[in-house]
Amino acid sequence: MGSPTQTATKRALDGTTAPAGFAALDEATAELQPPFAVVDLGALRANAAQMTRRCGGKPIRLASKSLRCRPLIDHVLRLPGFAGILAFTLPEALWLAETHEDVLVGYPSVDPVALRRLAGDDELAARVTLMVDSVAHLDLLAAVVGPDGPPLRVCLDLDASLRVLGGRIHLGMRRSPVHSADEARDLARAVLARPRFRLVGIMSYEGQIAGVGDDRPGPALARTAVRLMQRISARELRERRAAAVRAVRALTPLEFVNGGGTGSLEGTSGEPAVTELGAGSGLYAPGLFHHYRGFRPLPAAHFVLSVVRRPAPGHVTVLGGGWVASGAPGTDRLPTPVWPAGLRYVPREGAGEVQTPLTGEAADRLRLGDRVWFRHAKAGELCERVDRLHLVDGGRIVDVVPTYRGEGHAFL
Repeated sequence: MGSPTQTATKRALDGTTAPAGFAALDEATAELQPPFAVVDLGALRANAAQMTRRCGGKPIRLASKSLRCRPLIDHVLRLPGFAGILAFTLPEALWLAETHEDVLVGYPSVDPVALRRLAGDDELAARVTLMVDSVAHLDLLAAVVGPDGPPLRVCLDLDASLRVLGGRIHLGMRRSPVHSADEARDLARAVLARPRFRLVGIMSYEGQIAGVGDDRPGPALARTAVRLMQRISARELRERRAAAVRAVRALTPLEFVNGGGTGSLEGTSGEPAVTELGAGSGLYAPGLFHHYRGFRPLPAAHFVLSVVRRPAPGHVTVLGGGWVASGAPGTDRLPTPVWPAGLRYVPREGAGEVQTPLTGEAADRLRLGDRVWFRHAKAGELCERVDRLHLVDGGRIVDVVPTYRGEGHAFL
């Protein structure tokens, strides 16, 4: 039987309540003192259902970095269409594998302490899959774990970026040196030549498609260029990914081929070579996921700050707010003030570490102590700022659950 927190969260996630509006969320959290973070469970459930529909029956491996809250990870995995975890560090994967049987580490690990723990525990070794993208990774792993012990599960990271003109033009992340089918086959042979390792899967994440909105504000020519790039990249990757999978499967069976991301679920799920999708950001639906033509997730995660100054007509200042997302610096990495509507940043100041000035027609209606609701630009990074999430459903707080930070973990 689960804990009271697990039971309450399971009841909430299994419910059917519709997403709440900001007025209802504000009323439900009226007794809380900002700063605090809220997850609208009605919106999260709707987003989960939309994501699974977009996958056409193929399962979604849940990207834990997008949630960073173990109770929500646990219960999303009980929803139809979700199976397995895509972790971001090996220490995190080992922690999650204490209660979950299928955890793929999405990035290579060079952590000797975590690797030795994995290599010395038969149960964890059967539950956790390591990521490699080079012989150098294999050599490092072999040197750390030694020749004796349970076999270690390994997945190859196939680079999904688009390279044209002999690589002189590179579109997408420089994620892995393994790009061609021949390179995937050669690395697979290197894995198979080491008795301590067992090759079980291939992963490739097409960030230039899944992580770039095709309906972003700005010049129409820029949107057209993004859409053209994504069509070309998707067509090229479909053929190259299939060739790589064929080349590796000619050497050994594979348990899974993982691809995709929230922004490319429909296209990637249609590739016969892909057996599962990796996604998670669409559950919270942060600001960067507001600019896609093919789907419209509902904002589910928010944070709330207090008005502490009224320095001039048409201006207010909130306490804190500099919760800037990772990636290339730009205004799209700032949290978005979403309620009350009609607030925007002061361009020369932006979002501040201790206080954030805001302007706009809504500012004159706000008094000291009033609240402003924000939407973070990226998904799980919100949870690095708070130690708990308040879960709202049916017009009330139904649970308060710890984030990774709230459980005493900072994996990055």
